[in-house]
Amino acid sequence: MITRSRREVQSNESVTRISQTIGDRSALASALDLPLERLAYSDAADALFRMKAPASFVARIDPADPSDPLLRQILPRHQETETVAGYEDDPVGDLAAGRVPGLIHKYAGRALLIVTGACAIHCRYCFRRNYPYRKQRLDVEQACDYLSRKTGIREVILSGGDPLTLSNQRLVKLIEALERIPHLTTLRIHSRIPVVAPERLDPDLLALLGQGRLKRVVVIHANHPNELGASARAACQALSEQGAMLLNQSVLLRGVNDCAETLAALSLRLFEAGVLPYYLHLLDHARGVAHFDIPREEARALHDALCAQLPGYLVPRLVEEIPGERSKRVIAGEPAGS
Repeated sequence: MITRSRREVQSNESVTRISQTIGDRSALASALDLPLERLAYSDAADALFRMKAPASFVARIDPADPSDPLLRQILPRHQETETVAGYEDDPVGDLAAGRVPGLIHKYAGRALLIVTGACAIHCRYCFRRNYPYRKQRLDVEQACDYLSRKTGIREVILSGGDPLTLSNQRLVKLIEALERIPHLTTLRIHSRIPVVAPERLDPDLLALLGQGRLKRVVVIHANHPNELGASARAACQALSEQGAMLLNQSVLLRGVNDCAETLAALSLRLFEAGVLPYYLHLLDHARGVAHFDIPREEARALHDALCAQLPGYLVPRLVEEIPGERSKRVIAGEPAGS
């Protein structure tokens, strides 16, 4: 059971702080001190998937570099409006694996809860950018009933959107409900918040993430070493001090991290912050993201070059997700003997 501190568990201030975002062409140009015409901003792409990024993330962009890897992750571009064969609204088969609203059960031993559609940042390559969140709104009671009946499930994954955009109060209620299910052993949280809005990890949130019966695993999401400034590294270290296992997953993205030296620098910076590289994903083929894609053989070559630069424990597995398969497909980086 999660123990509340003397003061009532709150996060209104933190949620307000991460809601201070850059959300349109003019605000982005102003934040970067650039003329509007230099942004190559597509209003049509923005209408399909609204731009959103924390001001602190935008502050890490180099305004002198039109190809800045952080800018590429948030800037609506005209390529997103193009129709490309094989790029779909549900690229990884989430909807087919839905069991009750907001619960996805694809893999043995674990289930995923889509606890919110909200994110602190709208990544242009997001595989759930077209996901019908309103129709699939999580029903906690139904989800817990399903989990209670499926005694083979040991781990629950909180995903979204970003679960750490929820208030501390809502997180407490959800986690307490999960901890009442006796056969669950592990709570995994997938979040980009520690990287893009580390100020969200206030003392109350850190405390509730460190308490409770379930073993905590936090999977952060960083794609480029420039994302991991001092605040992000401090947030990761604070999570580690609460006893959470920290892993990172990245997506291999054209023009962002399609370079072995960049990926090596990312792994080293993660390790400095107490985070182990976990997965390097091939791009999921969501509608509107084809311009980020990297062919499998090029990805293999990049991974081979990364292996030549780093010890094995700092090399993430190169994986892809195939709808209907019972696990992620490992392309490179399978542990020896497995």
